[in-house]
Amino acid sequence: MDDQEILNHVRALVDYEHALRQKVQTGDLSAEEEGERLRELETTLDQCWDLLRQRRALREAAANPDVAKVRPAEEVEGYQQ
Repeated sequence: MDDQEILNHVRALVDYEHALRQKVQTGDLSAEEEGERLRELETTLDQCWDLLRQRRALREAAANPDVAKVRPAEEVEGYQQ
């Protein structure tokens, strides 16, 4: 997956997030279901951003960005801000 594909995936996930929020407003989805789905979505977004950062760092170090891999959710979610 190249950088543009990752960014396209991020955009699709953000669109999905907006759709979830709209469904809650219209009553088509409960707040509990929304919360569950949003937590999963946020984890996936964090993994995408992490992958993008890995690729950029490798590129800056004159290494092959294609060796970057999606890290496990537990690892990505464990980062300190």
